[in-house]
Amino acid sequence: MTTDALDSDVLDDSEAGTGEVISEVRREAALLKTGALQDAILNSANFSSIATDEKGVIQLFNVGAERMLGYTATEVMNTITPADISDPQELIARAKALSVEFATPITPGFEALVFKAARGIEDIYELTYIRKDGSRFGAVVSVTALRDAQDVIIGYLLIGTDNTARQQAEEALLKAGALQSAIFNSANFSSIATDAKGVIQIFNVGAERMLGYTAIEVMNKITPADISDPQEVIARAGALSVELATTITPGFEALVFKASRGIEDIYELTYIRKDGSRFPAVVSVTALRDAQGGIIGYLLIGTDNTARKQAEEALLKAGALQSAIFNSENFSSIATDAKGVIQIFNVGAERMLGYTAIEVMNKITPADISDPQEVIARAGALSVELATIITPGFEALVFKASRGIEDIYELTYIRKDGSRFPAVVSVTALRDAQGGIIGYLLIGTDNTVRKQVEAEQMLLDQRLRDQQFYTRSLIESNIDPLTITDLRGIITDVNQQMEALTGCTRDELIGAPFKNYFTDPERADAGIKRVLRESKVTNYELTARARDGKETVVSYNATTLHDRDRKLRGVFAAARDVTERKRFELTLQENNIELESAIAAAEKANLAKSDFLSSMSHELRTPLNAILGFGQLMESENPGPTPSQRRSIDQITKAGWYLLELINEILDLALIESGKLVLSLEPISLAEVMQECQAMIESQAQKRSISVAFPYFEMPCFVQADRTRVKQVFINLLSNAIKYNKVGGTVVVEHITSTPERIRICVKDSGEGLSADKLAQLFQPFNRLGQEANVVEGTGIGLVTTKRLTELMKGVIGVESTVGVGSVFWIELNLTAEPQPAAGAAESAAVARAQVHADAQSRTLLYVEDNPANLMLVEDLIARRPDIRLLTARDGNRGIEIARASRPDVILMDINLPGIGGIKALRILAEDPTTAHIPVVALSANAIPHDIKKGLEAGFFRYLTKPIKVNEFMDTLDVALKFAKAQSTRTNTREKT
Repeated sequence: MTTDALDSDVLDDSEAGTGEVISEVRREAALLKTGALQDAILNSANFSSIATDEKGVIQLFNVGAERMLGYTATEVMNTITPADISDPQELIARAKALSVEFATPITPGFEALVFKAARGIEDIYELTYIRKDGSRFGAVVSVTALRDAQDVIIGYLLIGTDNTARQQAEEALLKAGALQSAIFNSANFSSIATDAKGVIQIFNVGAERMLGYTAIEVMNKITPADISDPQEVIARAGALSVELATTITPGFEALVFKASRGIEDIYELTYIRKDGSRFPAVVSVTALRDAQGGIIGYLLIGTDNTARKQAEEALLKAGALQSAIFNSENFSSIATDAKGVIQIFNVGAERMLGYTAIEVMNKITPADISDPQEVIARAGALSVELATIITPGFEALVFKASRGIEDIYELTYIRKDGSRFPAVVSVTALRDAQGGIIGYLLIGTDNTVRKQVEAEQMLLDQRLRDQQFYTRSLIESNIDPLTITDLRGIITDVNQQMEALTGCTRDELIGAPFKNYFTDPERADAGIKRVLRESKVTNYELTARARDGKETVVSYNATTLHDRDRKLRGVFAAARDVTERKRFELTLQENNIELESAIAAAEKANLAKSDFLSSMSHELRTPLNAILGFGQLMESENPGPTPSQRRSIDQITKAGWYLLELINEILDLALIESGKLVLSLEPISLAEVMQECQAMIESQAQKRSISVAFPYFEMPCFVQADRTRVKQVFINLLSNAIKYNKVGGTVVVEHITSTPERIRICVKDSGEGLSADKLAQLFQPFNRLGQEANVVEGTGIGLVTTKRLTELMKGVIGVESTVGVGSVFWIELNLTAEPQPAAGAAESAAVARAQVHADAQSRTLLYVEDNPANLMLVEDLIARRPDIRLLTARDGNRGIEIARASRPDVILMDINLPGIGGIKALRILAEDPTTAHIPVVALSANAIPHDIKKGLEAGFFRYLTKPIKVNEFMDTLDVALKFAKAQSTRTNTREKT
C-alpha cells in the first residue's frame, strides 16, 4: 500500500481528515525506511566495515574502522572516500593492473577499489591503509556492491581485517627457513606447510584449533585439498584453467598453481573440520624454495573468515532487523517532529530514562533530558568546526543530521530520578517524499557497561603489565641462564642470559625443543624427563652449543613448575657456567704450551712495535740531520760567524736539538706506556732549566703579547730528575699556558717548598679556565677537551706524556682551575743536594777540528747515502780533513760497485737506501774477500735502541745516529781509520811471510 493510499484510507476511516494523523503516519513510515540502524549491527571491533554511497563517499564507519584507522565516524562520513585512506601508490598500481586485466582504462582512486564489485565480481585484495596519525598497516579487504530492489548499485561495502600479523608471519617464515614451524605457533592463523607434492609436513597450533585435527593425524598423510570443500576445489581448477589458458587438475594443484608460478596468491575457500563442520577461510599461498630456487614445498596461511561473512550477511539483513531493534529494550528510540518535540518514545527509552512515553511525548525535546553543559560544549565545538553559530539546545543535537551528515556522538542522559548514564547516540533526519525534514530519530545505547569495562580493563591491563614486569625483572636479574619448558620439553620462556648462551633470540628459542641447544640432545632430553620424574635435579652437566659453534659447559639445577591449582606445567631450569672451571683444569695441563705461545706472541708484538718506531724515527730524524748538521758547520766556520749570526745560529741549533728531543718524546711514548723508558735521574739545577725554558718560550709568548714571569732562585735549587725530561715537562706546561691564554694575558711561574723533601713548581695562566667535567678528562690521551675546532694546534698527548714523565721521575702533577679566571698546573719533584764537579770534567763546547799530522797519508772514505742534504753535510765536514778523500754513492748497489773497485779505507753507510738496504749491502761486502776487511760505519736516522742493537749485531763497526754530532762523528772516523790501518798492516805482514 502506498503512502498516499494509506493517507486516503486514514482519511476515509476517520472522516475527520485531520492533518495530525497524516503527519504521524508519515513519520512512522519514514522511521521504518531509515537506514540509520545498520551501524549498530556492525559495531564489531575486529573488522572495519565501511559503507559508501554509489559515488564512494563514506556513509557508514563502524567501531572496528575507528579502532583500526584512528578516525571517528564523524570525521570521515560524508567527507571522504576509502581511497583517501589507502596507499596512493598501491591505488595507481591496482588501477594499472585492472586496466590490463579488463582491457579498459581505470582511473586510480575509488574506482580502482570497487571496479570488480561494480561488475558483480566478488573481490578480495590486500591493501595498505593509512591511519589518521600517518602510520600504515596491511589489510585484507572484501568489497561488495550494495544494490536496491531494482538491482541498481546504491553503494559499496568494504570489510577489512588487519593483515599485519599475517604479513609479519610470512616474512618471518621466509627468513627462518621452510622447516621452522615453531615460529608460527599462533592460535589465530593456520600455518600449513607441505612438501613439493603437497603432503602436509607442518600443521601448527592455529591449524589444529581451527580444523580440529592434531598435527600427527595429518602430517605425512594428506594434502590441504583433503580438508577443503571438493566442489570449491573443482570450481577453482576450472576458473584457473580458463584464466591461465591451461588445464589444471582439481586437487592440490588447483590450490597452489599460481604460487608454483611465482604469483602471490590469496583466495577464499571453505575448510572442512574433523567433525565435518565448515568455515570460510582467507588463504595465502607461498612457494617455499631452496637456495637454487627450486620448489621444496608450499606454505598455506589461513584466517577464519566466519566473522566477516556473518558481518556481511548481517549488513544485508539490516533492513529486516530494523523493526526488531526499534522495539528492543536495549535501544532507546526517540523520534521528534521538525522542531524537536518528542513524538515517539519506545520501551527501551522508557527503561533507560525512567519516563513513560506519555510523560514526554509532545512536551519536551531530547535536549531536556541531556546534560546541559555537554550540550553547550557540543554547540561550541560544532560552531567552530562548521564555521557557523549553533545555538545550545536541540539544534546542537541534530545540526549535522539536518545537513544530511550521519551523526554519532557520546552524550550523558539524565534520568527522571536525576541519575545519569553515558549513551552513544545515532541521529538521522526523517524526510518526506519531497526530501523535507519532518523530524529526527535518535537511537541510543547505554554506554555505562562499556565505560566500566574499559576502565576495569585499563586497570586490569596495568596490573597485568606490572605483574609481567615484576616477573620478567626477577627472571632477567638472575646472572645464570634460565629456561622454562612445557611437559614435552618445548621452551616456553628464557632470560637474556640464555639468549647469550645460545646466540639465539628469545623469539627463536620459544617454541623450540630444549634439547636442540646442546651437544648431546639425548642427555639434555633425559635431564628434562628426570626432573619430571624426580621433581628436581642438581648439578646436571651439559655442554651448550651456540649458533656460532661456541661450546659452554654448564651445570643445571632444575625443578618442576606448577600452576596455582598445583597442576604440573613444566620445568624451570637454571644453568651455571662451569666452562671456566673446566678450562682451568685443562689450562693446568697445557700451561707450558700456552706460556710458550704467549711469549712468542709478545715477542712478535714487540718486534712489530720496534719496527714501527724504527720507521718513524728514521722519517722524523732525516730532515733534522740537515738542519742541525749545517747549523753546526756554520757555527764552526773559519773565520767564525759574526755575533749577530752566531745568535741566530745558536737559536737554530738550540731549537733543532729541542725539536729532536720532542721527536724522541713522541717516539718514546710507547716505551713510557710499556714501562720500558729508561730515565737518567741526577741532580738538576732548576735555575738553569728555567733559564733554558725562558729562552725557548719567549718568541712564542711575544707573538701573542703574553708576558711570562719566571722565578728568581736566591739559593741553588737542585731536583732529582732527568734533565731532558724535566725540561720537556716545563716546556709543555708553558706552551699550553701560552696557547690557551687570552691575547695580552699573563703566565707566572712560581716555586714553593711544599715539604722539606719536595718542591712545587706552579705555572699559572690567565686563560678561560676549565670546568669540573673537563678537569676530569684532562689527562686522557688524545682528548683535547673540545678544542678540536680551535685554531690552536695540538694532539692531546702532551699532558699525558707530561704526567707519565713526572710520575716516572717520582713526582706528582696536579691542576686547579676556575672558569673565567684561569688555571694553575703544578708539579712536585724531589729535592737533592748540589753535585760536586769532578776534576777535569769540563769540556770545550766548540766543534773540534781534526788534527792532521805532517806525516799523515791520504785515506779514502766511501759514503753511501741517497739524501742530497746529508751528502752535502758530510762533504763539508770531510773538506776540513785534507787527509781524507771522499767518494759517494746514491744507492746500495752502486756503493758495492765502488767499494769493490776502489777498496776504500772506511765505508760510511746509511741504513734505508733505494734498491737494497744498508744491512743487506753490509752482508754482501762482508761475504766478498776483497771488501770483507773494510770497517763499515752505520749513519742512520733509525735511532731507537732496538735499531742500534740490530745494526751492531749485523756487523757494523760503529753505529752513529742522525742528526750528526760533529765531535762524535770525527772521533768515530779516526777510530775506524786507525782500525783500517791496523788491518792493512796485518794483511801485508801475512802476504810477505
